[in-house]
Amino acid sequence: MGLRDLSAALHEGLITPTRAVEAVLQRIEETEPSINAWVHVDAEGALATARRLEESADPRGPLWGVPVAVKDLIDVAGMPTRCGSSLRDDTPAPRDAECVRLLREAGAVVIGKTVTTEFGYFKPGPTRNPANLAHTPGGSSSGSAAAVAADVVPLALGTQTAGSLTRPAAFCCAAGFVTPTGTFSLEGVTGLSHSLDTLGFLAPHVADLHLVWDILTHQPAKVLQAGTDEPVRILLWNGSGLGDVSPAMDAAVGFAADTLIAGGAAVNDWQQHDLIQQLCEAHADVMAYEAAEERAAELERTSELSPPLVELLTTGQRCTPEEYAAAQQTIASLRQEVLSLLATHDAVLGPAALGAAPAGIEATGSPVLSRPWQALGFAAITIPGLRDEFGMPLGIQLIGIPGQEERLFTIAEQVEETIAARTPTFPTARYKPCPQHT
Repeated sequence: MGLRDLSAALHEGLITPTRAVEAVLQRIEETEPSINAWVHVDAEGALATARRLEESADPRGPLWGVPVAVKDLIDVAGMPTRCGSSLRDDTPAPRDAECVRLLREAGAVVIGKTVTTEFGYFKPGPTRNPANLAHTPGGSSSGSAAAVAADVVPLALGTQTAGSLTRPAAFCCAAGFVTPTGTFSLEGVTGLSHSLDTLGFLAPHVADLHLVWDILTHQPAKVLQAGTDEPVRILLWNGSGLGDVSPAMDAAVGFAADTLIAGGAAVNDWQQHDLIQQLCEAHADVMAYEAAEERAAELERTSELSPPLVELLTTGQRCTPEEYAAAQQTIASLRQEVLSLLATHDAVLGPAALGAAPAGIEATGSPVLSRPWQALGFAAITIPGLRDEFGMPLGIQLIGIPGQEERLFTIAEQVEETIAARTPTFPTARYKPCPQHT
């Protein structure tokens, strides 16, 4: 059951918070032996919270009784934050991260913590992809994406620094939303790069993400309808120059563009590929420099870190303050150029990953197609629903500028609804609608 449907059922009394939590705990028992999405499940605490909600006379929050999962980079009071690393112990966090506090304030019930890669970088955890257990679920919000895609929870928190949420959403067949940088406080979140880190959500459907966004940002209803009938204007980006986008992914993006054109949208090709490549390079420089500062204490214990993380941190150490400042200036300058391009367009549509999830769980796949947009601090929605000829999910992404999230959600929901309503025929019979979460 999707988040909106579950929330409505809870408020209508068709299901109780206790029963909702029990259903999640049962699904964890069924799926965890194969998927390994969780590092900590607080069954007793979640059930106690659900019972308190039922007994309370306080007004019911908009997420009253909704079970949620939290990525293990984010503090939850009374639970350890291990960050996917042996350097962290089982000491419980003394308080909730600010984002967790907001969810509790809205009435949500925290079930536990989900697997993350080592400090949000490349070393994978034990999580497997629900679409095919022999394939990676991506990183670093892999546990959250897998828990949603396997119908365990209707909502999970994640984070993104490069492609940490967009990629696992695309690989696992979940809807994902990367919030614009700086929208939410990251107090209580273990970060990797302070200017790039941001919060994100994963849910079964784009409309579920929209609901969470509106609740946590307190969007008034009258604003939600503004401009929804205006013609849609899209820049179509093919990921050129950043990696080898698979033919199936390229066709999936093309199909999504066709659905928008059929609905009356104007779609123009993105031409500024050099700009995107420069952003990607600047992102890598900024991330390495800031990670070396953020994780300086851990770098003193390199024998307990993975080689990829050691390489990132040592690269950051070699980067000079002047080189870091130059990378930041490049991002700031190019941001103005992209904003000018988007002044006459609503969003950028493109691939969320180079292709379907690669086979094997020893690596998490490439985040390269998220790096330029993360450098800009833009919002990004991963739209699920398309699959390749082998049944593997092909998530696509819709990117927009901060402040235009409602418009972005409206367009993304239109694309997702069209995909769900049709069996795509472009090209041949490669694509199958992603199974509905019921």
